[in-house]
Amino acid sequence: MLKIGITGLGFMGMIHYLAYQKLSNVKVTAICETIPERRQGDWTSIKGNFGPQGTMTDLTGVATYADLNEILADPNVDMLDICLPPNVHAATAIAALNAGKHVLSEKPIALKLEDADRMVAAAETNNKLFMVAHVLPFFTAYAFVYETVQSGCYGKLLGGHFNRVISDPVWLKNFYDMNTIGGPLLDLHIHDAHFIRLLFGLPKTVQSSGRLRGGTPEYFSTQFLYDDSDILVTSNSGCIFQQGRPFMANFEVHFEKATLVLDGPVPTILTEDGKSEKAKLPDLDEIGVFANELKEVTDSVQKGKASSILSGQLARDALYLALKEMESIQTRKPVNL
Repeated sequence: MLKIGITGLGFMGMIHYLAYQKLSNVKVTAICETIPERRQGDWTSIKGNFGPQGTMTDLTGVATYADLNEILADPNVDMLDICLPPNVHAATAIAALNAGKHVLSEKPIALKLEDADRMVAAAETNNKLFMVAHVLPFFTAYAFVYETVQSGCYGKLLGGHFNRVISDPVWLKNFYDMNTIGGPLLDLHIHDAHFIRLLFGLPKTVQSSGRLRGGTPEYFSTQFLYDDSDILVTSNSGCIFQQGRPFMANFEVHFEKATLVLDGPVPTILTEDGKSEKAKLPDLDEIGVFANELKEVTDSVQKGKASSILSGQLARDALYLALKEMESIQTRKPVNL
């Protein structure tokens, strides 16, 4: 039985708790949270922009702590799941790794590259697994793309375009602070940066342009340049002012023998013979998606080998890629990696 401790019982901490309930041979044994009511099971104040809202929850058998050091000292915790704000990911993960725990941290891995490097190094030093919860490859449409790439059934992967745009999240304090949340670059676009890195590897150069808000990218477009001139990858992401804008995420991924287009809930497959058909996807709700992600994590810990999709190194590379995009936006010049 793999024993999980969760620190940070906001919306994502609650989603992770619910997702763990769907897994076998895994148990949440401890929770660390500063709000007393939530430690007592009153989650009615927890709300998010998808999935279930918080309810009264029976935490019988779950140890509850207000202080991080207490959960780190608990011998009944094998892995710490960090669902805290991005600016404390690094310090929390390193403390947990030094305490002998495996670690899963929510995305982004960190806000500064040097912190991400220290997190990866701490895992190696302590011989513990460190993974980052980049859930996008587990959403069914993106999982279909990843599986199609892995299969090679449509020939060489030639590129893609990835969109991810939201209305300005005015309810989030310090959203545009690069030392607290990181704006749409590190809160929103980091999903596509990770997916691009997963599918195509690191590019040779990025060329980005966009609007800045106090030095933080607000709305931006990027071209990712590779040594192989056949590969063309672009992205568009950020926030717009109009609150009527619903969340938008879609893609178009090109292969030699097909193109996958997501402009609705299910990707369309366009094949070289002129046919068009909808992909066949499993029927998963949001909790099921996160359960698949956490199963990848817990299976990795039980096997003693970090997931190739969720490794700390891959998340570090996604942060590196995003920060190079920011440099290109700020300097208005191409930036080599």
